[in-house]
Amino acid sequence: MKATQKLHDAGQSIWLDNITRNLLTSGGLRRYINDYSVTGLTSNPTIFDLAIKNSADYDDTIRRKNAGGKRGEQLFFELALEDCTAAADLFRPIHDRTNRVDGWVSLEVSPKLAYDASSTVAAARELHAQGGRPNLFIKIPGTREGLPAIEESIFAGIPINVTLLFSREQYLAAANAYMRGVERRIAAGLNPYVPSVASLFISRWDVAVNKKVPEAMHDRIGIAIARRTYKAYLDLLASDRMLRLINFGARSQRLLWASTGTKNPKASDVLYVAALAAPHTINTMPENTLTALADHGNIGPMLSHNVEDAEKELAGFVRAGIDLDATAEQLQREGAESFVKSWDDLMSRIEEKTAQLKKAG
Repeated sequence: MKATQKLHDAGQSIWLDNITRNLLTSGGLRRYINDYSVTGLTSNPTIFDLAIKNSADYDDTIRRKNAGGKRGEQLFFELALEDCTAAADLFRPIHDRTNRVDGWVSLEVSPKLAYDASSTVAAARELHAQGGRPNLFIKIPGTREGLPAIEESIFAGIPINVTLLFSREQYLAAANAYMRGVERRIAAGLNPYVPSVASLFISRWDVAVNKKVPEAMHDRIGIAIARRTYKAYLDLLASDRMLRLINFGARSQRLLWASTGTKNPKASDVLYVAALAAPHTINTMPENTLTALADHGNIGPMLSHNVEDAEKELAGFVRAGIDLDATAEQLQREGAESFVKSWDDLMSRIEEKTAQLKKAG
């Protein structure tokens, strides 16, 4: 049995952190679903930027939409929705079979709206409506500025993937925004079942810290942060507040491990998969991590509920001069800035592609 199947059977969802038109049209995504137990997918502007840059798969659609007067963001979202809805249709049987727990596809709102909660909620509502699929998550960053938009979107009934979380504290802030939205729905007499996931980024911790600590401590802090957050997640799932919401018909927000591709060539290519196997969580993997897991990965014991070892390890990083709170804030701030840059690059790519196609006739 492949490690992917073992992980799925243990109760962790495997999502693909990639989408391209070719992956859909070639049957590649369907094969990952059938052979590698993939049950969901995440996307981001960088993924779409590379897909448009490195292939001609979108050229005919871009020509057609250009002829209809579509440019810039409007053109991109129409391209992205075509891909995401096609993927959502492939995952729909999983979505139905798991009673909406799994089978999701994620699409991100424009990061240009990061400091405008009302515009973010309006964009999330519009994108979800345009997608017309029940298994489409809209991604909103879990920054301080994003939290009100997350709460309002949940209250509006929009399924949300909270992204850009780097610490237990940031996760709890996002989870509280989610629960506030659900509680407001209950108070308003609305259906409290609005699905959501909270995405904790892992490998960026090690990229940021490895150069500041001895080699023996390399590639360990991201997993320790994840284990600390997992304990908070379990505590929240068992809390009176969450149990009350579940009693009204809500579902818990699931924890998702993001940024799980190994960046250090000296480390295992499935480092963040083997270490973070846990039921009722999700691991969204780059394509090369997914195929490595299926080829030679090994799934050991599930992630321990006991975080004493993780806390001891994190204390060691503090003694080595790492300010955990400040680093988490820095990583989130840099991540938000990176999202904006990726978005700008994507818009430039679409303009460039449009000009090329117009010149070619």
